[in-house]
Amino acid sequence: MKKLMSDEVRSMKTMAGMMVMMAGIGTAAWAQAPATAVMSPATAEAAQVAQPQAPATNAAAPVNPFPPVNLKNFTADSPTTAEVNAYLKQLWGFDDDRIWSVAAIVKTQAPGVARVIVFTTEKSHPDKVSRSEFFITPDGKHAIAGGVIDFGPTPYAERRALMKQAVDGPAEGAASKDLLMVLFADFLNGRSKDAQEVASNLVKDIPQARLVVEYLPADGSAYAFHAAAEGECVRKLKGDAAFFAYGQAIYNTQKGLTPTTLQAALDAAVVAAGADAKSVDACSATPETKAVVEASIALAAKAGVDAAPVLVVNGRVLPPVDVPYDMLKRVVAYQAQLDGISVKVQPTLTNLK
Repeated sequence: MKKLMSDEVRSMKTMAGMMVMMAGIGTAAWAQAPATAVMSPATAEAAQVAQPQAPATNAAAPVNPFPPVNLKNFTADSPTTAEVNAYLKQLWGFDDDRIWSVAAIVKTQAPGVARVIVFTTEKSHPDKVSRSEFFITPDGKHAIAGGVIDFGPTPYAERRALMKQAVDGPAEGAASKDLLMVLFADFLNGRSKDAQEVASNLVKDIPQARLVVEYLPADGSAYAFHAAAEGECVRKLKGDAAFFAYGQAIYNTQKGLTPTTLQAALDAAVVAAGADAKSVDACSATPETKAVVEASIALAAKAGVDAAPVLVVNGRVLPPVDVPYDMLKRVVAYQAQLDGISVKVQPTLTNLK
């Protein structure tokens, strides 16, 4: 899973949200798929399913707005159309308005690499069809769409298992790890401040969710590492609630922080959290505390997370500050549903009229 996170998030930002919004990788509507002379037996049966695909919650099949499927455009031995559809339902199933059609799964000049072309549109605007294209690696576990991302009918299972087993950071929300949200954050990163607010709101709006914060200070920043180490000491001395109070105090003064004013700001945050500044400062310099922060950084690397902030929800990598909140909440609830968890989603109070 090395380096998957940044590519997944980058795909989401730069290609209309490959992992969340996924309106289409590219915007060339009605572009023709490449014709090939021979259809692979492995994809022939699956390719017979020419009706548009949509989330399973839709009762009525939509009118087909897509070009007819040409079976000559299915030459790769894998993946099958059914496997691609299963993957896309993982990505897009939260959106009842989206429909799609797999137009081609073809061999490429790279051995074992398949090119997949998908048409997408919305039931409310069937005249606006987009063309998406990505490549599947020979192992069948990864897709390349502006970067390497997870692929398969359960693409997030491996990372979910890793998170459930390894996360040990400060937490809030539900006691169960069934719906586990892991926020990789950097106290000195302005986007992490926004991400913390979003994640805390998700916990309020989805009571079944448990939020765990893991430290991911910026590469090479001794200041960010020190801020994380002091946060770990606050937690060790005063508990998880104090840690969150410490973090919020730092976030509130972030704009005025400089290398000269940092320690004073950290001391003030420690006091605001109810701990002793001198004790925390001494604790932060110990090998044991540094090892905790380093273990968190190592966990991020193992999960493919290489920059903060990132929210990992049951293994699914999400950018917490680059997606509208209501959509993000829908994706979290949908991921819970995929994992067999019945969630009770509270209204987003800030949006109520």
